[in-house]
Amino acid sequence: MSSAPSAANSAPNSSLDIFHISPLIRITLVSLYGALTLPLPFLAAATQAPVPPWLLTLGIALGAVALHGALSQQVILDQEGIEVTYPQWMRWLLRTQWRLSWNQIQALKPRTTGQGGLVYYFVGSDQQAYLLPMRVAGFARLVGIVQSRTGIDTQDVRPLAQPWMYGILLLFTLFLLLIDGWTIWTAVQLG
Repeated sequence: MSSAPSAANSAPNSSLDIFHISPLIRITLVSLYGALTLPLPFLAAATQAPVPPWLLTLGIALGAVALHGALSQQVILDQEGIEVTYPQWMRWLLRTQWRLSWNQIQALKPRTTGQGGLVYYFVGSDQQAYLLPMRVAGFARLVGIVQSRTGIDTQDVRPLAQPWMYGILLLFTLFLLLIDGWTIWTAVQLG
């Protein structure tokens, strides 16, 4: 029994390729957000903080929705160009979406980040810089398609963070969640 390949796994000559944020990155960041925020309403109740626990819970829930929206970024490559977009319900908030046709892309330039990493920007015919999304699943395939469509050498382009970095962050986040469990249990016992 064979199944049809997904759009992200189809051949570079297909009409549409869609890349999403890597699942490892999504799971790690959502877990970290939860680990950093979940104990707050319990601690607010246990310490009788001036901010009511329900308000903290509401803020955390809204933050989780915003984080989910930010991590729902899509990179769409088709015959005409490349587009970075978000789901319709998130587009009004995140104005960082853009689209370039293949013939508008003049160069791919590296820039050093404040932390010493390296990110890449497309330089369009309008001389504006457009950030190349580097946290997508299938990044090597994405830059391969960019090279085949534009003729720009992408051989040295590497993701900003390697998967092992997010693996380590996820491991420490799991330890933090264990400590959170103890913190919540203690706060409930005191409350």
